[in-house]
Amino acid sequence: MSGQRSYLAGFSAEESVALEYQSTGHRILARRWRGKSGEIDIVAEGSAGLVFVEVKASKTHTRAAASLGVRQQNRLMRAAEEFAAQRHGRTNVDMRLDVALMDQSGRIEILENALMAA
Repeated sequence: MSGQRSYLAGFSAEESVALEYQSTGHRILARRWRGKSGEIDIVAEGSAGLVFVEVKASKTHTRAAASLGVRQQNRLMRAAEEFAAQRHGRTNVDMRLDVALMDQSGRIEILENALMAA
């Protein structure tokens, strides 16, 4: 996939996922938030606290999930802590890290608390 095409596909997937979170009562706080630790695709807030979402799109959900490695998971956790510290002045706030998978047909599967980094 070309760079421009990949960018547009990723942006479209993120937009669809953001709408999915909004439809369940979440407020989108940031899109493609970038801190010193890295980038988070979507930061949302719901009744249970902050939700950090990594969006992965591929031909199948299995293939999309496989593209998220341990190193990236660790980076996402550090970035989430950085966001929480900036927003609340501390990292011990209610939050979770989700992975949103989108297949080639546009079907979204959200895996709550899905990161397993060590």
